Amino acid sequence: MKILVLNPGSTSTKIAVFQGREALFVETIRHEAADLDRFAHVMDQEGYRREMIMAALARHELAVSDMAAVIGRGGLLRPMPGGVYAVGPEMIADLSSCRFGTHASNLGAILAHDLASRAGIPALIADPVVVDELGPLARYSGHPSIQRRSIFHALNHKAVARRVAQELGRAYEELRLIVVHLGGGVSVGAHELGRVVDVNNALDGDGPFSPERSGGLPCEALVSWCFAPGASEKEIRSRITGKGGLLAYLGTASGMEVERRIREGDTLAREVRQAMAYQVAKEIGAMGAVLRGRVDAVILTGGLMHDQELAALISGQVEFLAPVMVHPGEDEMSALAEAAERALTGMCETLTYPPRTMAVVGHNPD
Repeated sequence: MKILVLNPGSTSTKIAVFQGREALFVETIRHEAADLDRFAHVMDQEGYRREMIMAALARHELAVSDMAAVIGRGGLLRPMPGGVYAVGPEMIADLSSCRFGTHASNLGAILAHDLASRAGIPALIADPVVVDELGPLARYSGHPSIQRRSIFHALNHKAVARRVAQELGRAYEELRLIVVHLGGGVSVGAHELGRVVDVNNALDGDGPFSPERSGGLPCEALVSWCFAPGASEKEIRSRITGKGGLLAYLGTASGMEVERRIREGDTLAREVRQAMAYQVAKEIGAMGAVLRGRVDAVILTGGLMHDQELAALISGQVEFLAPVMVHPGEDEMSALAEAAERALTGMCETLTYPPRTMAVVGHNPD
């Protein structure tokens, strides 16, 4: 069966058709700023992007009616357990209103529903960034007015964890894993028996610093930033997310550029990369404590793991916990296709939105 996969981003729309694990085609359509500037709001781009999707299918002599399902990238929704969800009216309403945040990924489910309803096939999403399976203790911040939130690279975390489980000849739901996604942001999650019971908020700047994000900053210095003369909320937020991390230290967020500088003898670049690896390793150690040291594997994934030296720096510091397995890259399209296939073949339940309950049982190391 063929599955149409849609992944709208801020300046692109990724489109793919999979048949089983084989990609019949994968395309990334780049959108010029002038094309997007015609729309007052990102949600107004639905018709424009739909035309692009239909044109891509036509180029490959395919139609939506050839598909068994359409799956879109999940957008900013209310917190939910991980899994595959049917797109329905309440999900469309929350995404269209941008009630929980505005991002182009909100269009994923909307486009999937529009196309699928015309063909009479299921519209799905899977493991959006708002997946929330935190145990109750993981929600404490240190002050009752602030609760820790679960926002992370859930799609890649879950997909890679399932692939590693297959390699180990076991079910994902039987394993205790620490999964680390290293891309523009870094998220480190404790996966216990199929649930991510603790993870740093990779969007808002918790955890290790990354190519573009500052990570957890010393509180008093951060307060001083906020009240410095001329400081604005926009500027402070940009220092935390967008202009922090490697970009702040080295003037580049490109892992490849940092590698090149190190090869050419740049000692500052080498030390900053070591510091990033050090912070990632510390966060892995913290998740090892969450799992009481009972860890089946540590998984390193994401675009930065193409840097073998960076992977080795992290591995060397945490391999005492468990075997370290490196899976470079982030293939969102195949991860979505695999999720749709699991739902269509009955390997997992297709969940309804909104979730009936967000009560999550805390982790059970025994």
